[in-house]
Amino acid sequence: MTPPVLVLPGPVTRDEVRGLSDDVRALLHGSGARVVVCDVAGLGPPGLAAVDLLARLQLAARRAGGRIRLRDPDPALRALLDLVGLRFEVEGEVEEREPALGVEEAVEPGDAAV
Repeated sequence: MTPPVLVLPGPVTRDEVRGLSDDVRALLHGSGARVVVCDVAGLGPPGLAAVDLLARLQLAARRAGGRIRLRDPDPALRALLDLVGLRFEVEGEVEEREPALGVEEAVEPGDAAV
């Protein structure tokens, strides 16, 4: 199933955040998907307003039983999100997961057997 896409326009005003949060919830409920892809390429220069918007969209999605995934984030936006401690899945990236049980990443000579 292809997840629905929400294209975020240029700089978003505070008044538009509520409507976009409603759009995320509607896309999740209407499609039955667990993820909404947010195209952030046209969001504009990264700043705290963009961080606030994405945090609110993620919260709306979580409350609706899903999550958001970012498409085409500016590297500066990703750095800013990392700086404030917000982690978002980015389209096209492999999800980081724990290695399978019983798999060793590296073995040094002389290591005790587990």
